[in-house]
Amino acid sequence: MNSEEINLNSEPEKTAENPVENIVESAEVAPAETVVEPVTEVPAPEPVKLIRKAPVADQDFDWDSIGKKHELYSSDERKRLEDEYDRTLKAISDHELIDGTVVAMNNREVVVNIGFKSDGVIALSEFRYNPELKPGDKIEVYVENQEDAGGQLLLSHKKARILKSWERINEAYDKQEIIKGYVKSRTKGGLIVDVFGIEAFLPGSQIDVKPIRDYDIYVDKVMEFKVVKINQEYKNVVVSHKALIEDELEAQKAEIIKRLEKGQILEGTVKNITSYGVFVDLGGVDGLIHITDLSWGRINHPEEIVQLDQKIKVVILDFDDNKKRIALGLKQLTPHPWDSLDSVMKVGDKVKGRVVVIADYGAFVEIATGVEGLIHVSEMSWSQHLRTAHDFLKVGQEVEAVILTLDREERKMSMGIKQLIPDPWANIKEKYPIKSKHTAIVRNFTNFGIFVELEEGVDGLIHISDLSWSKKIKHPAEFTKIGENIDVVVLDVDVDNRRLSLGHKQLEENPWDVFESIFSVGSVHQGTIVSMSDKGGIVALPYGVEGFAPMRHLNKEDGTSAKEDESLDFKVIEFSKDNKKIILSHTKMHQDAVKDDKNKEANAEKNKAKATKKAVKKIKDNLEKTTLGDIESLANLKSEMTRAEEKARGPKPAAPAKPAEEVPQSDEPAAEEPKQE
Repeated sequence: MNSEEINLNSEPEKTAENPVENIVESAEVAPAETVVEPVTEVPAPEPVKLIRKAPVADQDFDWDSIGKKHELYSSDERKRLEDEYDRTLKAISDHELIDGTVVAMNNREVVVNIGFKSDGVIALSEFRYNPELKPGDKIEVYVENQEDAGGQLLLSHKKARILKSWERINEAYDKQEIIKGYVKSRTKGGLIVDVFGIEAFLPGSQIDVKPIRDYDIYVDKVMEFKVVKINQEYKNVVVSHKALIEDELEAQKAEIIKRLEKGQILEGTVKNITSYGVFVDLGGVDGLIHITDLSWGRINHPEEIVQLDQKIKVVILDFDDNKKRIALGLKQLTPHPWDSLDSVMKVGDKVKGRVVVIADYGAFVEIATGVEGLIHVSEMSWSQHLRTAHDFLKVGQEVEAVILTLDREERKMSMGIKQLIPDPWANIKEKYPIKSKHTAIVRNFTNFGIFVELEEGVDGLIHISDLSWSKKIKHPAEFTKIGENIDVVVLDVDVDNRRLSLGHKQLEENPWDVFESIFSVGSVHQGTIVSMSDKGGIVALPYGVEGFAPMRHLNKEDGTSAKEDESLDFKVIEFSKDNKKIILSHTKMHQDAVKDDKNKEANAEKNKAKATKKAVKKIKDNLEKTTLGDIESLANLKSEMTRAEEKARGPKPAAPAKPAEEVPQSDEPAAEEPKQE
């Protein structure tokens, strides 16, 4: 580029007013070291002309600066100034906790200077806890971001407080440091405490060494605590005020335990009341008064004797080796009621008392405070059937009883109330003589009979065999029901064992005397099978009697077996009056019929054979006579036959007599006649 004139007429006013600036701005082709003297007098406006120097100066020209903004400082000067400037600023990083100063604030925001190149803005809502905040106050802030998308420094006072608080709480937990907190409100099971801006939980059991019933009295109070638990994952903190008190009481407790002795009387405060006893604070050491050691008499709840926070005197009954469990007594401070019991009281005396406890086996009656006697259930009624004490007495009932046993040394007494009425067994034989008839109430069943009650205290047994003459009863429930009336006859009276043997069937005559003639062996009766079993069937016969047919005797003529509810003819094959047993058979009916037919045929054959035998014998007898020459008989027979013929033909003239020698000839045909027959 040659020496040329550059016209800057576009801004002539700047040349007159600020020649230095004009020179800098128009120094696009001039070297950096060129110095131009300021012009003191400005002639008439003329175009400014810059003349480039010799090419030697081109060696120091910065060609990279062409088109860029030029500054008055060299790179060394600029670096020195930047270092100087950086030393005046704080070195901060994101997520850092630092201190800042409030420089300005309005109704929505607070401007905070942390010594950085720019100030941060924090919402005023984060300072709600501090309504007295003003410019100039020092606060802690948390750097969320040095520069957001808009170039703004992002700070948070709330996060700074939380981080600082967690550091402080962890430090207090590690060092077991005592810290202060503000009780904000009550919650389920305890209190919410503000500690270093963090909400911590104070359980109700950690408020004091004694149980606290009203948590509200601690709200809005500042108290001292110890951090006992931290959950880093869920950011939960548990504090305790009780731990501070326990530390103070530990020394007192150790001193008290050293002085404990059995039988020692101490004063304490009722700390807690439960259903089983009372906990008493002895000045740092707790002891338990069991409910049975509160009073010589029976009580339902300890609150009947003591109240919370009451000052009472107690006696030490026992404690373990480590003296951590201490048993106390209250009633032991007063004399035992048995010691003051009336000395003239003896067995047989009548006393009055109140029922305090009832069990199945009996009831305890208090005749004086701390003096009780047992009325066993067997002494409540003369009745022998099973019952419980609840059937006779109720808790709180006033009763009169008779002393049965009295042991002052063992402090035991037994009583009875049935002794107040006469014993029904005293004249039992006069009231219930043998064979007398009565009406009783069914009380209980057994497999062998029925227990009935004739009157209060007089029970009897009807054996199952004495219920019916005719029916075979397997269980008494088939015959009657509990609570029903039944007529009985006294069979036997055992005064020593208090037992009555009764009967029901004896009210009627024994029908088996009549059945013996009706159901004789071999007799046939119509019956109905009422039930079946593996062994046979029960058959209902006339007159309400039942018999038994074995299974083999239930076969019918067609080969099938008889079934239940079927009516058939049965033959009695066995009868036992003593055992009241009738054995029947239907099979015998058709078996005997077949047998009778065979017998008839056999008898007919036998009779026929007998007649034939008789005829043959007669013939033989006749032949025997002929053989012996009984001619005279044959002649007489012939004469009789002849006369019969003549008589049938009528009268004929008499014929001349034949000679005697012809008689044998006429007798031969007569001898042959029996053979023809």
